[in-house]
Amino acid sequence: MNDVKCECGHVNPHGTVLCEACGKVLDETDNKKELLDMRYEGSARRSQTYNKTIIDKIWNFFSSVKVGVWLIIITLIASILGTILPQEMYINLPPDVYYEQEYGWFGKLYYQLGFHDLYGSWWYLLLIAMIGISLVICSLDRVVPLYKALKAQRVTRHEGFLKRQRVFGTNSEAEQTDLETVKKHLHAKRYHVREENGDILAEKNRFSRWGPYINHIGLIIFLFGGMLRFIPGFYVNEDLWVREGETALVPETNEQYYIKNNQFILEHYDKNNKTFEKALNRAGEVVKNYQSNVVLYQREGEKIPGEKPKLKKLEEYKIRVNQPLSFDGYSVFQSSFKTEFKAMTFTLTNKSTNQAFGEVRVDLTNPQEKYDLGNGYSVELLNYFPDFEFDDNGEPSTKSRVPNNPAFIFRMNTPDKPKGETSFVAIRQTIEPFGDNTYKLAFKGIETKNVSGFIVRKDSSLWVFIIGGIIFMMGVIQGAYWNHRRIWVQRKNGQVWIAAHTNKNWYGMKRELETILAGTKLTMPEDQLQRDKEVKEVV
Repeated sequence: MNDVKCECGHVNPHGTVLCEACGKVLDETDNKKELLDMRYEGSARRSQTYNKTIIDKIWNFFSSVKVGVWLIIITLIASILGTILPQEMYINLPPDVYYEQEYGWFGKLYYQLGFHDLYGSWWYLLLIAMIGISLVICSLDRVVPLYKALKAQRVTRHEGFLKRQRVFGTNSEAEQTDLETVKKHLHAKRYHVREENGDILAEKNRFSRWGPYINHIGLIIFLFGGMLRFIPGFYVNEDLWVREGETALVPETNEQYYIKNNQFILEHYDKNNKTFEKALNRAGEVVKNYQSNVVLYQREGEKIPGEKPKLKKLEEYKIRVNQPLSFDGYSVFQSSFKTEFKAMTFTLTNKSTNQAFGEVRVDLTNPQEKYDLGNGYSVELLNYFPDFEFDDNGEPSTKSRVPNNPAFIFRMNTPDKPKGETSFVAIRQTIEPFGDNTYKLAFKGIETKNVSGFIVRKDSSLWVFIIGGIIFMMGVIQGAYWNHRRIWVQRKNGQVWIAAHTNKNWYGMKRELETILAGTKLTMPEDQLQRDKEVKEVV
């Protein structure tokens, strides 16, 4: 495709409607229009010029504002659908089981369509990436030719360009002093004034034209920050449960940091407090403080598989709500707590005589395989179900490794029963599916301990969001509070022609023109769009 050379000598890219230099209409079929479309200065946009190769078609697709709007709408609808049911991170069961079990066929369909992990799914990330691509291509398709056209514009403009501006007028009588007064007023209004062969071009606030594109840059950076969160290590938001007295690895720290929970403290407001007595009586028990006294450790040396890591103590800290433990970009927040079964005690008893032959204490987090009670009495732990339930086939199973509902299968070995007897024991019950036994393991008691619930957070992408937000607001302010204004004052055919253009706020433009022309013989140019509307209304 060949470039188009204007009669003024300027060479314009193929597809240009108005000459970048003088403003002459290059496409003569456009003469039917009374007023010029000045949105992009009539410059040649790639999406309206090239449509042959696959690259052209991709470019044209993403350069469409309609496509960008639809991508945003689709993403918003998908985001709304992702809030109908809980996301995978907030459930305890496997997602393929949980959604169908809790929500039936709708939950199963919800899982199959991938809405259970919406914000981490490949297609949601693809939508975000497509919005980013659309913003980039939309901006480049418009801002580059607009910049070139504004940079190449000359002071002296073609007659057709001036006549077809929205604000245009002619003056037969004008003196040089009038033009000097106009220039003085233009400088006072902070216009940048250029002269060429006695013609004047006054321009100000051109930078406001870049406001929407600055918005796009801010949005692109914002979307980039959102996608950074899916890169391992950039964003961490993990739950961590640590039992009292235990040490746990802090997730997503490359096995570098560990936390030991020395003690969990739960405090309530004193109901005898006269200041809050009425409110506390209405509300019942109100928690005053959640607190975990912890120790932070860091691993020393290299990680050796199978060996216990050597830890170095870094600090002791009291984690409270809104008072997290912070280290190396991570923050550990106190979020919740729970009371968990610690150990269960059973007594080996003769069922007929109720004679006891010893106690068995089972540590629910580290049970032994065999418990020797002496005198030929012992108990073997054949199977352990921390979170007991019967599966679909009626077989005992466990929902999780957390001892929420522990159950056991024991073999009781006694001198008179050398082959042993098998018993199934759960909380406060003994089930004998293996036959009638002489002995039983009678439930005696249970020990509990507190478990602190933490949230481990790290957000290395936050600064990207902040920069994107600042740039976006700069673009909003830039485009909202300023407008690009141009005034042409030229001598044509013994007359003085005046034309003006602004990208918005025409009322303000006309008021400013009145101030600039005050004290001269030059008359105020007409608003041709308003005039045409009035003529149509009369007709």
